[in-house]
Amino acid sequence: MAKRKTRRTARRVKDKWKSKRWYRIIAPDMFEGAVVGETPASSPELLLDRVSEITLQDLVGDFSKVHIKVMLKVNGVRGGECITRYVGHDMTTDYIRRLTRRRRSKVDAVIDVQTKEGYVVRVKVLSVTDKRVNTSIKNSIRLRQEEIIKKEAKKSTLSTLVQKLLFGKLATDVKKACKDIYPLKRVEIRKSEVLLVPSDEDVEFKIVTDKELESEKEEEPSEEASEEPEVEKPKKKKELTKTEVLEMFQEIEGVGPTMAEKLYDGGYKSIKQLEKASKEDLLEVEGVGPSFSERIYEALHPDG
Repeated sequence: MAKRKTRRTARRVKDKWKSKRWYRIIAPDMFEGAVVGETPASSPELLLDRVSEITLQDLVGDFSKVHIKVMLKVNGVRGGECITRYVGHDMTTDYIRRLTRRRRSKVDAVIDVQTKEGYVVRVKVLSVTDKRVNTSIKNSIRLRQEEIIKKEAKKSTLSTLVQKLLFGKLATDVKKACKDIYPLKRVEIRKSEVLLVPSDEDVEFKIVTDKELESEKEEEPSEEASEEPEVEKPKKKKELTKTEVLEMFQEIEGVGPTMAEKLYDGGYKSIKQLEKASKEDLLEVEGVGPSFSERIYEALHPDG
């Protein structure tokens, strides 16, 4: 009898994994909506505020960024997809350890900045000097770093600021600015964290079920079937791949493979974006100097 009871109770145990569904995690627009991975949940409500961690290498395909971890928080579900927003980044412990050596000084700075839209971001900077320095020099370096980073954040959107934090442009600017105080061996933006989201930003958790998505699709043809004559909508242009964009950039006089890559990494994904950019905008791209900025601008605006 005991054996039969045991078998019956074993049958009654539910497999929790069968009741769960796998949801794809989609990165925000600043990472071009890349698929981060998948996460299971028995209901979409349980995905609220779930944070996913992924290396920047997996997001953009650059192996040199394998030490940078990006944190994305779920703030919406559409069918089987999780919509996320950027909440911060960090660097691996082993990478940070490799930066510090004997007979060198490490300068840490924690700076709270505000972006153009009103996001408050905490930025943690790690600087390493070539030789040991005293406390007064460390304080001067921190003050200069705070000045540069706050100024840069004030004129940037969150998306632009994140690009500068993750891809090294801000670290390069800080290193150059501190050169007259004391030469720095290395500067890294080792961590960032979004502390405050502006009230007018739409980051509330939203759920759109599969049924609601289907009803949205069903409503679309009924709207088109009206008495008014149908106007043909222009077809969306197919998005160009990175290789295609780089080839187009290299058609510009004086632009080679290396500079084309720098322009692409600087946020320019088409010739039209380059044409709209001013000389000052081009100078913000890492590796682009005044002479090259002027050369690109003149090549794209031959009529002045």
